[in-house]
Amino acid sequence: MRQRVLGRSGLAVSALGLGCLGMSDYYGNRDDAESEATIHRALELGVTLFDTADMYGAGANEELVGKALRGLRERVAIATKFGLIRSADGSFSGVDGSPDNVRKMCDASLKRLGMDVIDLYYCHRVDPNTPIDETVGAMAQLVRAGKVRFIGLCEVGPETIRRAHSVHPLTAVQSEYSLWTREPAETAIRTCRELGIGFAAYSPLGRGFLTGTLRSIADIPEGDYRLGNPRFQEENFARNLALVERLREIAAAKQCTPGQLALSWLLSRGDDIVPLPGTKHRRYLDENVGAVGVSLAPEDLASIDSALAQHAVAGARYSEASERLIDPGAQ
Repeated sequence: MRQRVLGRSGLAVSALGLGCLGMSDYYGNRDDAESEATIHRALELGVTLFDTADMYGAGANEELVGKALRGLRERVAIATKFGLIRSADGSFSGVDGSPDNVRKMCDASLKRLGMDVIDLYYCHRVDPNTPIDETVGAMAQLVRAGKVRFIGLCEVGPETIRRAHSVHPLTAVQSEYSLWTREPAETAIRTCRELGIGFAAYSPLGRGFLTGTLRSIADIPEGDYRLGNPRFQEENFARNLALVERLREIAAAKQCTPGQLALSWLLSRGDDIVPLPGTKHRRYLDENVGAVGVSLAPEDLASIDSALAQHAVAGARYSEASERLIDPGAQ
């Protein structure tokens, strides 16, 4: 597995990370044994960046990741996040980026992970009631205290990136970025490159849609988050299949899967970008990692751009409620 360095920080990680959300939340039933096996398989394949958050499974995901990586700490980089608050029933109750909460949430994450330091600590969503300077100032204190090595922000626009970076250097910005979600990520990436900040791309497979394995809404299990996502609604789902079919044709010509094509496209966007495909199954992990070996020629990229131009993505990337949690500059 090739390595990439996030920004000017010197944090070297695998070219592909592993998103761990689906192991504990959002995407169907949990299978902790298979999830742990997937994490161990990722290490075997050279994956070193593992991405979690305190709200994934209301803390259960951090516990799972920490348990799976016990005794292997020196081989990995752990990224986790704070800021989104969940109630006991799993519902969201707001965003809290206040300095007191930053410190409290970091200590809670360290305890669940069973670790002394977090490699990359993100503010999951910007708190509209707390100036970003104060939130980042508290994160900087964690760095000085030795509890966090590097910091980052999620789903933020250029103005917020600049303000935060002036308080303490950001190592990475994380946002949704894929073949079917290019903006506003590409605007943020331009700012990141100007300032020497790396970029982590979550949902690089369009929440599974770009893999071509979903042929109808019936393929999505009951209780799955995607059933409420606009792009997976009846009319939008059918329209978006046209894009996937075209990607399937391009992938067949490259002798790879549509998912590998989507990841290879992201990898081609720059050495400062690290995709974070999520999975809880070893067989899908193996497929995802195989994307590192797929090389796209200029004509392949032109074919992909043509497909995107001909088949506009139908539906917003988030529900209205979720959109309200995102930094206005990143919408």
